[in-house]
Amino acid sequence: MNFALSSTYPAFLRSRVGALAVIAGFALLAGCSDPATEQAATTETKPAKEAATASASQPCGKVTIASMNWQSAEVIAEIDKIILSKGFGCDVELVPGDTQPTLTSMVEKGEPDVAPEAWVNAMRVVLDKSVSEGRLHYAAKVLKDGGVEGLWVPAYVVEANPEIKTIEDALKRPELFPAPENKSKGGVHNCPSGWNCQISTRNAFKAWGAAKKGFELIDTGSAAGLDGSIAKAYERKEGWLGYYWAPTSILGKYKMVKLDAGVPHDSEAWKHCNAQENCENPTKSDWARADVITVVTDSFKKKGGPANAYLGKRAWDNGTVNVLLAWMLDNQASGADGAIYFLKNNPEVWKTWVTPEAAEKISAGL
Repeated sequence: MNFALSSTYPAFLRSRVGALAVIAGFALLAGCSDPATEQAATTETKPAKEAATASASQPCGKVTIASMNWQSAEVIAEIDKIILSKGFGCDVELVPGDTQPTLTSMVEKGEPDVAPEAWVNAMRVVLDKSVSEGRLHYAAKVLKDGGVEGLWVPAYVVEANPEIKTIEDALKRPELFPAPENKSKGGVHNCPSGWNCQISTRNAFKAWGAAKKGFELIDTGSAAGLDGSIAKAYERKEGWLGYYWAPTSILGKYKMVKLDAGVPHDSEAWKHCNAQENCENPTKSDWARADVITVVTDSFKKKGGPANAYLGKRAWDNGTVNVLLAWMLDNQASGADGAIYFLKNNPEVWKTWVTPEAAEKISAGL
């Protein structure tokens, strides 16, 4: 199966500028941190040993899991399917999903049972309300590092120029990051056309005064164009500076370094200007770190038995995901192929998520 490049990207990045409601929600909610939510997520990710023991004899039953339409979400859904079916005897069905439709359905209809990789910032208010009402529950923060956005450079540039640590440092050296069509200028590669991040990156370019420092903003046109610009720079060992995010297959294939913004995320500035199309005076602000959490329905919480304990522990770091996605890209592998590859080659990771008895069953099933 040959993946379209767009399948590697979460919906919150791929939403069109024309979808004003989605953009407004993202601008308002992305990066916001709610103490009650943090506490709820922390509580959910530490299931009590006593509860797990008490529910160990409960049958898991039928489980519906959303398989989102980007690679990291697709492969974790396939991993969950194998582990829940082989290790816990669940009858698992994968159903197609995407961030907003899936989470809205879980809120309103209580289905599917599990959203393995929910980028919750885009629906934070609605989800927090549903969790407080007991209709939904937060399980593990499936991406322990969160979803990471910002400006990146190749690792070899930093190795050769260790003084470059921040965005300001990079903008002092336009000669290290030549623009493709004008070598006398430095280039900052923008997010693909029509994506939400194109707006915020354009405003970051303005906030840091990059044009006055000898840079121009490069329109990459598409996801393939952005990825291709990184691959081309790596092949030629040239400088490259631009927007990217993790986890993705590209960061598993090419070692990149995220530049320190030098300032924290300013949610107010982001809400009122930095993420808005017509922002006249954007503020220097780091990108928000997105919370990426497994969400389960209340019915599954009650019927899932020990499977709940698994979903409360199952989390991996972006480095692990990047490497797996790169393998999938290189081998034109499906999510199911990626799941089997991961389980066979990373037992030291996934065996910490399950009991020894379940691990033995899963290994035998592979």
